[in-house]
Amino acid sequence: MDVRTAINDTLVQIGAAIDYTATPWLLYQTVIIICLFLAAKLVARRVEPLLEGRARRIKGHPGLLRVVVALLRRTNWILFSVFLLVALTLMRSVTQPSQTHLLVIALSLSLAWLFASVLSRIIRNRLVGRTLGWFAWIYAALVILGISDEAAAFLDSLAFPLGAMRISALTVLKAAVLLIATVWLAIVVGNYFDERVQSFEELTPSIRILIGKVAKIGLVLVAGAIALSSVGVDLSALTVFSGAVGVGVGFGLQKVVSNFVSGVIILLDKSIKPGDTISLEGTFGWIRELRARFVSVVTRDGHEYLIPNEDFITRRVINWSFSDKLVRLDVNFGVSYKADPHKVIQLAIEAALGVDRVEADHGPVCWLTGFGESSLDFVLRFWIHDPQQGLTNVRGNVLLALWDTFKENGIEIPYPHRELIMKQGTKGAMTGEFAVKRWTKSHPTKG
Repeated sequence: MDVRTAINDTLVQIGAAIDYTATPWLLYQTVIIICLFLAAKLVARRVEPLLEGRARRIKGHPGLLRVVVALLRRTNWILFSVFLLVALTLMRSVTQPSQTHLLVIALSLSLAWLFASVLSRIIRNRLVGRTLGWFAWIYAALVILGISDEAAAFLDSLAFPLGAMRISALTVLKAAVLLIATVWLAIVVGNYFDERVQSFEELTPSIRILIGKVAKIGLVLVAGAIALSSVGVDLSALTVFSGAVGVGVGFGLQKVVSNFVSGVIILLDKSIKPGDTISLEGTFGWIRELRARFVSVVTRDGHEYLIPNEDFITRRVINWSFSDKLVRLDVNFGVSYKADPHKVIQLAIEAALGVDRVEADHGPVCWLTGFGESSLDFVLRFWIHDPQQGLTNVRGNVLLALWDTFKENGIEIPYPHRELIMKQGTKGAMTGEFAVKRWTKSHPTKG
């Protein structure tokens, strides 16, 4: 019955529109609208570059700049609306209001289109922005044309029962629009709240990230519940269905849930945080970001590894800056037996202090660790406070400093040598034994 009534009303309005098209004023208004639109396009080509130069001067206000740019890209529609308003005002002063009906509709539709298109550009998510923009314009067009009630009745008639609930196309449409709008608003508010929380220096980085993520997820859930309740959906009726879906999702997404829970645990126990330098199964780098499912680790070669949160719970992790960023490194070396070990220790410490990244407050130490086959073995230990800048490079700089210092002071760095003695009774063998011994004595090993 509702469908039949809606169709009859639509036919009546179509007949009235056909009768209106027979009047000459429709042609006049159509020509005026086309001329004004072309004039707006021509003027916009001249005005838009001038306004864009002024817009580029806006600094430090990205939100305002986004709105201004969105308006500049639609300068022709703004001018078209202004021209229509001026023409409508002039025509109403010399004609009857019934003879300007098409101009009123064109002005209303152009303003609705301008609002919807600007709204779609302001929203950062292109899909959400375009969806909301089209829905806003279609709804405004239906209201302006006076067929919103008929369209709503027609969509409401397209329904099917689901238990005690009645789901219609109108309900689904309202739920989709409200859900998109409320979730987008929740995300915007959540991001703003997260930015405010990140500015609190009193809180640790892990607690800030945890509060921000909980706030975002909570706001999205509340927004979804509000949107569904607003269109008359009984949330209690979805309890059994959501429980079944939850069990299925739990079995199918065990790793995802495990990583999510592991991420919460990491944030709570503060084992790692952004900026920490870590090592995990051969991956050395610093943590750039903590996500709900993974941890972003950037290495020295610029590679970014997305490591699941579960690995930081179940595997051995080296956090070089967990409680203190000071890290001690060891460098092993050996010198000739001809060198004085006391002087070697002194020179090694001085060489290490000459490297920029070596901490002078925590002075280097050098110890004699053993008497090797061909060298006196030492270990040089020093501290650095910036492990995120790399470990191999600072070790290399210290080794180069040792080389230069030992070379200046005549201290040899030996390498192993062997003597080959052939014990046989032949004359040639004795000659060979003499030659080997003579060669090793006349060619001493030097660093």
